[in-house]
Amino acid sequence: MVDQKIVVEVAYAKKDEEQKVLEVKIPEGSSIEQAIFESGILLQYPEIDLKNFAVGVFGKVLKKDRLVKSGDRIEIYRPLIQNPKEARRNRAAGKSV
Repeated sequence: MVDQKIVVEVAYAKKDEEQKVLEVKIPEGSSIEQAIFESGILLQYPEIDLKNFAVGVFGKVLKKDRLVKSGDRIEIYRPLIQNPKEARRNRAAGKSV
């Protein structure tokens, strides 16, 4: 029996506007976490901590054990530096972050 392969993208955006998108072929039935490991992105960006970074597909936050489908774009989200509501309040008050 031949394992079917699917193609997905793994994306990570750094704070300084740098974005990396890697295309990876993985076995059908792989999870988000498996796809991230297979992509090699963790070697390129050692600051990625999958225990503390959220992940998702096409902007929707999902659990790392969710199975991926061909064509999915897996996104790795950095933790927020500041609560968005607090940041808006600070901007409105003229405070810098």
